[in-house]
Amino acid sequence: MSGKPPARRWARWTANIPAPVPPSGRRSSASRSVPAAEAPAPFTLRERDHLFRAFLNHDRILLAVSGGPDSTALMVLAHDWLMARGDGPALEVATVDHGLRPESRAEAAEVNALCRRLGLPWEMLHWAGEKPATGIQEAARAARYELLADHARRIGADAVALAHTLDDQAETVLFRLARGSGLPGLSAMKPVSRRSGLDLLRPFLDVPKARLVAFLEGRGLAFARDPGNGDARFARPRLRALAPLLAGEGLDAARLARFAERVARVEAAIAAAVDVARHACLKAREDDHAQFDAPLLFAQPDEISLRLLIAEVARLGTEGTPELGKAERLHAALKAAFVARNPCTRTLAGALVRLKGHALSVTGAPERRKKPAPLASNSPR
Repeated sequence: MSGKPPARRWARWTANIPAPVPPSGRRSSASRSVPAAEAPAPFTLRERDHLFRAFLNHDRILLAVSGGPDSTALMVLAHDWLMARGDGPALEVATVDHGLRPESRAEAAEVNALCRRLGLPWEMLHWAGEKPATGIQEAARAARYELLADHARRIGADAVALAHTLDDQAETVLFRLARGSGLPGLSAMKPVSRRSGLDLLRPFLDVPKARLVAFLEGRGLAFARDPGNGDARFARPRLRALAPLLAGEGLDAARLARFAERVARVEAAIAAAVDVARHACLKAREDDHAQFDAPLLFAQPDEISLRLLIAEVARLGTEGTPELGKAERLHAALKAAFVARNPCTRTLAGALVRLKGHALSVTGAPERRKKPAPLASNSPR
């Protein structure tokens, strides 16, 4: 690949890595071994090749490692895979300190120590500034992605590897179901996706967390446990606590992940149909406006015409992609007006949508006029 740092060749050596010293009880002890009857199967060379096959499309990859079991296993398994291959992409590691817990610096230091043993470059990234009073987990997640993307570009990496597991995939499906997501959201996370000009690689989406924990314990490696993962004040930990009950009813992580895969197949088919319909229904598409042929638009299945409408509202409005529920209500109102042969004008997400005759247009909504300030009681009249 031209313009990218050269691929890094790896010497064939085996590191016997002892467990780091657990600071103040924050890290899980690796002395407790998993009983042989319960221990998941070890990761074979063939399985590692399968897990990390997408890594071969990149010359330099940034590994996001918090020090928890999933990301620590990602770092060690990716390192082992490269040792076995003898060559492959260069790996670098970054840990994000959100500044939310006093233990985070000690946990980052443990990641740094393990990176030194593995010979991997490491960097600490800081989420600076004031933190929001509400929605802290969502804000921290967004800040983490931004910090990782910025650092990846600085080091010349074109991909970031994340350690989301099968359990995380199931949790994401439940979380988005609870929030009324449409099909794009319910298809959950992809093994490879694109964000901020970088590939996001998630090699563990089919791997249960328990297997990664067993792997680390088998290697004698300690890892951090974030108490926030069990904090019932937040939605995701509450959903996580429901997992055993749901599994008892047959709705386990594997089944939820399979549901997400099936939704993703349906989503891909619908997206292809939307592309075809766009060419037929859009009569004009400029930087500042779009115009649909209303009869052709509303002759489409509702899901197709709804998505076409959402895409133009998101493109021409000032507030990004509109909420699905609001977009559905707008679509229903426009279709009812079309059937009744009535004009209809609405705004949504900073876009103006106007139906008149056989034309449905979308433009940016005019700015709202500010109301004049009321006169003070002692003002002259």
